[in-house]
Amino acid sequence: MPNRLAHETSPYLLQHADNPVAWWPWSAEAFEEARRTNRPVLLSVGYSSCHWCHVMAHESFEDQPTADYLNEHFVSVKVDREERPDVDAVYMEAVQAATGQGGWPMTVFLTPDAEPFYFGTYFPPAPRHGMPSFRQVLEGVRSAWTDRRDEVAEVAGKITRDLSQREIDYGSTEAPGEEELSGALLGLTREYDPQRGGFGGAPKFPPSMALEFLLRHHARTGAEGALEMARDTCERMARGGIYDQLAGGFARYSVDREWTVPHFEKMLYDNALLCRVYAHLWRSTGSDLARRVAVETADFLVRELRTTEGGFASALDADSDDGTGRHVEGAYYVWTPAQLTEVLGEEDGGLAAQYFGVTEDGTFEEGQSVLQLPQDEGVFDADRIASIKSRLLDARSQRPAPGRDDKVVAAWNGLAIAALAETGAYFDRPDLVEAAVSAADLLVRLHLDEHAKLARTSKDGQVGANAGVLEDYADVAEGFLALASVTGEGVWLEFAGFLLDHVLTGFVDESGALYDTASDAEQLIRRPQDPTDNATPSGWTAAAGALLSYAAQTGAEPHRTAAERALGVVKALGPRVPRFIGWGLAVAEAYLDGPREVAVVGPSLDDEAAKALHRTALLGTAPGAVVAFGVAGSDELPLLADRPLVDGEPAAYVCRNFTCDAPTTDQERLRTALSR
Repeated sequence: MPNRLAHETSPYLLQHADNPVAWWPWSAEAFEEARRTNRPVLLSVGYSSCHWCHVMAHESFEDQPTADYLNEHFVSVKVDREERPDVDAVYMEAVQAATGQGGWPMTVFLTPDAEPFYFGTYFPPAPRHGMPSFRQVLEGVRSAWTDRRDEVAEVAGKITRDLSQREIDYGSTEAPGEEELSGALLGLTREYDPQRGGFGGAPKFPPSMALEFLLRHHARTGAEGALEMARDTCERMARGGIYDQLAGGFARYSVDREWTVPHFEKMLYDNALLCRVYAHLWRSTGSDLARRVAVETADFLVRELRTTEGGFASALDADSDDGTGRHVEGAYYVWTPAQLTEVLGEEDGGLAAQYFGVTEDGTFEEGQSVLQLPQDEGVFDADRIASIKSRLLDARSQRPAPGRDDKVVAAWNGLAIAALAETGAYFDRPDLVEAAVSAADLLVRLHLDEHAKLARTSKDGQVGANAGVLEDYADVAEGFLALASVTGEGVWLEFAGFLLDHVLTGFVDESGALYDTASDAEQLIRRPQDPTDNATPSGWTAAAGALLSYAAQTGAEPHRTAAERALGVVKALGPRVPRFIGWGLAVAEAYLDGPREVAVVGPSLDDEAAKALHRTALLGTAPGAVVAFGVAGSDELPLLADRPLVDGEPAAYVCRNFTCDAPTTDQERLRTALSR
């Protein structure tokens, strides 16, 4: 039986194309084969930078006897969760309901009608730690399928019915007010770790969306506690091992509470979200550290994740060759004192060990350390440290590099476009804005069809077959809206409008609730619908934010009404689980603030005074402020209409809650109008 993955566009599926397992991609044909041969389906879901996915692949899917057993008794289907988040979400919900936990690799056994009846995650090749071996699981499932089919069908039917009957307690269609946002702040304060920054215990994930809420809440209310939590968390992360002290960029999470030892994979979405957070922290505080980390993270995105087509790749692996042929987690990033000395010499090696917290015992495994900036770093010669970092980076570049998942995911590229556009504008880095424009061009050229429907992925310039989900439409619209504000080019606002019109017609129901898949998408056993923000903003809250900003730019009432109704879920969840609705809370801050609409006009786009006013507008901290920039008399953007120069000078117009201030030609007055 052939393995059918060789022609897929997903790097994760292509990693399994040479397995002896007769893999199918997710398709109607796979389930038809299961019906024809009367076999159950093994559904295996993972992603290319997942460490334990690689482990299980090596132990089981590359093992010929295991593959032979699978090929005889099962139809095996392999899914990239990043390519099919809808499939992943539906079956992960079943796994979590049945086992109380989830994760990847996800292993689910289905009937030929795609109904799940047995679940798990990673299974070892031999029994250990209370887990059965994968072979034992396969034999048990096969026995149940062969000898107790009625029981299997009953279990599968019950699970499917239970899933289909799960409905979100949507709360109301009213947006949250002061009471709910104050309650969310109180909830975050209770979970805050004052010694180490961040929220909760280990493992500790970078709370980018909650940080965005805290910064916006401070900007709107002046709450110092909110700013303090955001600032201290950002500093602790930037000084920790979760941040790459040599090349910039954040790892996925820290395995400990101190941000010391990361899970070393680097994801596009984390770095896009955090780049924006640090840029916004600098905008609020002027922090040199925030500026450095924002720029370094932006440079990391462009240098290490940009594809030849102009988009951004999904991830860098955690694992790489340690120089002996073994693939080891973190091998590319860790150091011993002896390695520092070998590269830098005795004196600078000792200084580097002190500066980066590298010890003889090590902070990682086998006496190796992850580079950090310890809190008591003292005073060091900046030029000497810069030289040390440059030489270490050169030496590290000679190590076998982690693999890269070159898949371009529309949603994550939307997040990167927003981050790079804003960071480029704030720090006078037109190259970063250009990188954002190139990625946006790729999405328009390759991912959008003639009906402005969005494909989720592409690779090597070839578009994938899977339809975009809600987060794709919302995050790409968010990126295009940021580009419109930064560049003054109305085409990006127009494209955002096309995408958000699809959200209104295909993803929203009559109550105002949103679904993760379009009404005309492939019908799974349940239509996925999750409003909570986890690793990325949920499609639900991302759509609320993009709809709100688009309405502010255009005056489109249906879009503002849809945003208000969508924010009802934030009213319900914000005070109860603020860590898991952070982007929704940030959008609610923009809603409560107006949002403010700013139009900056000049005699030309190259006029220096007009550009200075435009940059001042972009640097305003008012939550969710939208900015239009153009030539007086232009119809490029709706907010520019009827906005003349003032006494022949460039001018800024600020409106809020359907009321406009007098136009100003003064940067300081504009700055004041866009702060609390």
